[in-house]
Amino acid sequence: MLVTLPYEMPDLVTRAPLDIHCSTVLSEWVDWNGHMNVAFYVAAFDQASGAFMRNMGLGRNYVDNKLGMTFVLETHVTYDREMKGSAPMRFTTQLLDRDAKRVHLFHEMYHGEQGYLAATNEVIVMNIDYASRRSTPWPMQAAERLEAIWDEHKRLPRPANAGRVMGLGKR
Repeated sequence: MLVTLPYEMPDLVTRAPLDIHCSTVLSEWVDWNGHMNVAFYVAAFDQASGAFMRNMGLGRNYVDNKLGMTFVLETHVTYDREMKGSAPMRFTTQLLDRDAKRVHLFHEMYHGEQGYLAATNEVIVMNIDYASRRSTPWPMQAAERLEAIWDEHKRLPRPANAGRVMGLGKR
């Protein structure tokens, strides 16, 4: 059955890992320590998740047309090296797993010019029905795109930081 959408789908990118989102540390994201504040790492990674969802065809048009939306169920951030104001950021995204309603993503934030790894983010995102606000399977066109991405990403090694458990450890 062919589904007609009220909006145009973007060209699909499947490369592994995805490298489709760049941004800049905004001045309002910088704290009194002179570097990007912890809360804005989450905001920056949320934008990288948004880029992944747009690639699946589930961007702003998906919500604006009241077809559905996505909710974050869980997130974990590591802070590896500081980012200062106006620093360019480049994000890579690896699809770690997926099912009928959820994706498990792993993002890496790099300094866009110096190339160092600044932070990582592991996140689980769920598809939500717009009207009921309950979980629902991915729409057919998104599910097909998700499988095409998975076909490329399932070959990648699992990132070392994926699935980390927080704790102080025994000394």
